Amino acid sequence: MIGDIDDSKAPLLDHLIELRSRLLKCVYALVITGAICFYFSEQLFAILVHPLKEAFGDGGGRLVYTKLYEAFFVQVKIAVFGAFCLSFPIIANQLWAFVAPGLYAKEKKALLPFILATPFLFAMGASLAYFVVMPTAFHFFLEFQGNSSGLSVEALPSADSYLGLVMQFILAFGISFLMPVLLMLLNRAGFVTRAQLIGMRRYMVVGAFILAAVLTPPDVVSQLMLAIPLLLLYEITIIAIWFTDRKVAKEEAAEEAAA
Repeated sequence: MIGDIDDSKAPLLDHLIELRSRLLKCVYALVITGAICFYFSEQLFAILVHPLKEAFGDGGGRLVYTKLYEAFFVQVKIAVFGAFCLSFPIIANQLWAFVAPGLYAKEKKALLPFILATPFLFAMGASLAYFVVMPTAFHFFLEFQGNSSGLSVEALPSADSYLGLVMQFILAFGISFLMPVLLMLLNRAGFVTRAQLIGMRRYMVVGAFILAAVLTPPDVVSQLMLAIPLLLLYEITIIAIWFTDRKVAKEEAAEEAAA
């Protein structure tokens, strides 16, 4: 078992130097990707604003900014947001490279699939938000345009508030879709069992709607479109744990038979 761990037993100072080196690489990745995203911020904003453009329809709608510096800081926010998204694989790789030497081979084998699944699940959640949830929600919001007591009611969102709403949607759905990874890790660590997760179904239903109410705008459409996928992911996680439990049981039986 000892041979499964890397033989290097570096002193604390060497570990700190390595940690500093890997943190610097993460910072460099953020700075470089941030500069690239700032350079292409107009093109990136055009992509982010596309769902709203589709909701307004041809020739309709516009974005405004109410402060002179607002347009500049919108570009800065896009650069920061894009930098975190683009550099996340590099940051995750540096974190894994720092932690992996202290793990047993069996632990590495168990953790690696979860690390690989994290960006995939986040991308799934972000894609659902961008391609399905935001167009549906924006259509719903814009239906309140019209006339009220003889006055014209028109939606004039500011660029900053719109960007904040888009980031809220993408982050809320992307992070929420990481729930299976969290539950699977808790199961592998022995904190929760499949039977406990099955018994917590009723609480999960309430928790999913509370989480959706906190993370999404205060409209029923957005909340349902987050809560329902969360409940489906919860059920999928329970099924996945059943398969992993069977696999672990078979491996343990094989080891006992070999011994």
